[in-house]
Amino acid sequence: MANWFRKNNRAEPAGTEDKIIPNELQAAMHVHNSPLLTVTGVHRSFQVGGERLEVLKGIEMELRPLQLVMLKGRSGSGKTTLLNLIGGLDQPNEGEIMFLNHAFHLGSDNERTLVRRKEIGFIFQSYALMPLLSAWENVELALRMAGVPRSEWKERVAYCLELVGLGKRMYHRPFELSGGEQQRVAIAKAIAHRPSLILADEPTAELDSQMGAQIMSVFRSMIATEQVTICMTTHDPTILEDADHVYEMVDGKFVS
Repeated sequence: MANWFRKNNRAEPAGTEDKIIPNELQAAMHVHNSPLLTVTGVHRSFQVGGERLEVLKGIEMELRPLQLVMLKGRSGSGKTTLLNLIGGLDQPNEGEIMFLNHAFHLGSDNERTLVRRKEIGFIFQSYALMPLLSAWENVELALRMAGVPRSEWKERVAYCLELVGLGKRMYHRPFELSGGEQQRVAIAKAIAHRPSLILADEPTAELDSQMGAQIMSVFRSMIATEQVTICMTTHDPTILEDADHVYEMVDGKFVS
């Protein structure tokens, strides 16, 4: 993971330890309110047939510790593409993405995967739960994949499911849960390994307004109790007031 330690596009000296950003650095960022992540001059385009489709056109943004940030825009505006870049699922054609003061965009696929397992949690619109596993087992699976010691699983799974209000539904499978309950399992799964950053793609899109409000309340509780930053996409104007900051996207650019 040496590339993960490139700062300002310079490689660290040989012998740098193979580990994720130390807790001390994360704590310092919270104290000084330095950006957790910055996006600078990012462009992303795709080859479609014989033409080049430019999806992101010079994006500039930052995510600060303990904030709820929303990417607002219509379908096709570039929100999900940007979210994928922030989460290391894709890389920009141009520009920089600095995560915890390190050049995330320079990492290899394996390096970015390891960072995601340790530092980033994902919440998808489709919930992305294993259908044959209970809520408890789905959250436990996230801990297993993140390499969390088995001795910590029981307490952490119970805590996360209680946090999202599913203390009495822990052993139900997804098909036995409502849409809102499935989304809350997905949230518990995303925070189980104690990430620094949660990325959520349209987390309220499939829910009615009441359930959507409940999910936003859960997000606020998570920020306070888990010391996490949340960045989410949405086209729902009713939840924008819950955000600390809103970036509006139109045709691959932010607008005022």
